[in-house]
Amino acid sequence: QVQLVESGGGLVQPGGSLRLSCVTSVNIFSIYAMGWYRQAPGKQRELVARITSGGNTNYKDSVKGRFTISKDNAKNTVILQISSLKPEDTAVYYCYADLDGMDYWGEGTLVTVSS
Repeated sequence: QVQLVESGGGLVQPGGSLRLSCVTSVNIFSIYAMGWYRQAPGKQRELVARITSGGNTNYKDSVKGRFTISKDNAKNTVILQISSLKPEDTAVYYCYADLDGMDYWGEGTLVTVSS
């Protein structure tokens, strides 16, 4: 069983930045991949960014150059640094982990981009 706890969401103006963190209850080295999905009101959940245990990353096209995913292995934490935020980035952001073929999810953190 893996528990994921997200933090860092909030209200930010267009063009602003946020740093989302996700702490895992298990050793991060045991997890094949971690990442972030988001779900906007009335829309399907979509993958935003993903990082594997080997450090390979991939991003949704619309966030490339604005979002950066990284890991802090010593803290069992995955970080999503998001910048140049747009109103269309408004969503609940969910952390996920792929461990032994099973997906685990956090409860989500709300990001609202509005002036």
